[in-house]
Parts: sequence; C-alpha cells; structure tokens
Amino acid sequence: MAITDKVYVKNHQQIASQLETSFPRSAFSGATMDVLFQGENLAKLDEATRDRVLDFAEDFMDCDCEANPHCGHPEEKFVRYLLELRESGMGPDAAVDVMGDDYMLYAYPGDVLSFLDDSVRTLEAVETLADVDGREDAANEARRKRERLL
Repeated sequence: MAITDKVYVKNHQQIASQLETSFPRSAFSGATMDVLFQGENLAKLDEATRDRVLDFAEDFMDCDCEANPHCGHPEEKFVRYLLELRESGMGPDAAVDVMGDDYMLYAYPGDVLSFLDDSVRTLEAVETLADVDGREDAANEARRKRERLL
C-alpha cells in the first residue's frame, strides 16, 4: 500500500460539516479530491481551511494532464515532499506535524517511518543493481540519495 493511501484529511468531520456532504478521509482518494476542489465547495470552507486546500492544490495538483487530479502526479509530488522533509533532517513525527501545518493532512508516524525505511531499502537495491550492471553513475546517484535520507 502506498504512503499516499495512508495520508488523511485533518479535521475531516469539521470540513465535511462545512461542506454539508460526506467524503472519504483519505486525502488522495478520487472522491476527496473531487469534493474538495470544486469551486462551489471551496467557497463553503472557512478561510484557514480554504487556504490550506488551495496550498495543497497549488503544490501537488499543478499539472496539465487531462486526467488531473486523477493522473498520479499529486501522489508523486507528495512523495517527493515527504522525502524532502526527511532530507532536511525531519523525523516521522516532525514530518507529520509539518504536513498538518502546511496542508491540514495527517498520517501515522509509523506509516511515515515505514515509507522512509522502504525508500532507503529501494535505493540500496538500485545502488547494488547499478553496481552489478557497471553503471557507476547510477550507483553513485542512488548512494547519494540514500545517504540524504539516513
């Protein structure tokens, strides 16, 4: 299961009440994105919530795909965001706090830790395979990325 399947809308019940509709808690659910980013629904949100939702849209949903927001790019950008938080020295608890402050999202720190651990293990595998294949540049790049996550 992808980390984006384990990221939830903070204050979900409050937002659902403001919108007078129900939607999934999962932030990257297609139904959640459809409900939160409809113009008429944005207008129903209080200012602080609307600002966070718009920040999320600007940072993760800005692509020209026909299938946007269901194209996979928001999830890819969010994964990069989490990796950048880790590279800046944040642990899982701090990353969860920041995503809450930035976008009104939350995840369980254990899920973030598992995601980061899986990322390190994947980079180790890429590094090993690149070494075996004689692709020194790719191995070095994977090593640099892995070390930034440790």
